[in-house]
Amino acid sequence: MKNQLIVLPNGDDIVDVVAGKPGPKSDINLFRECQKGFDPRQRFNGDKGYEGESSIKTPKKKPKKAELTLEQKNQNKELALSRIFVEHLIRIVKIFRVASERFRLKPEKYEQIIMTIYGLVRLRIGTLVLHI
Repeated sequence: MKNQLIVLPNGDDIVDVVAGKPGPKSDINLFRECQKGFDPRQRFNGDKGYEGESSIKTPKKKPKKAELTLEQKNQNKELALSRIFVEHLIRIVKIFRVASERFRLKPEKYEQIIMTIYGLVRLRIGTLVLHI
């Protein structure tokens, strides 16, 4: 199952979730399917799996039989520093082991369970407030 998480800068909140897309699908194709809900001028940061999309800033890959320039390495470091918050949220989701291991229940239950986990993550980071 494929999941995609769109997070505010600094990891303040989860903006959009695509959960439980079946089968092998590339990150960029999943993003293109879900991009219709966002403003076309909206810009995103992504990892190397999103390379090729004009609205996503991705790190530079090392060319074959060559090295990155110092400027390209510095740009990659800056991008990594801005993305670290997203990676921390992904780590928190993977603590529950549903997204990181084989899902052994009925496939119809996956979306409900992963969305519950995303709710728990939002509760943990303080963006979901329960009024009792």
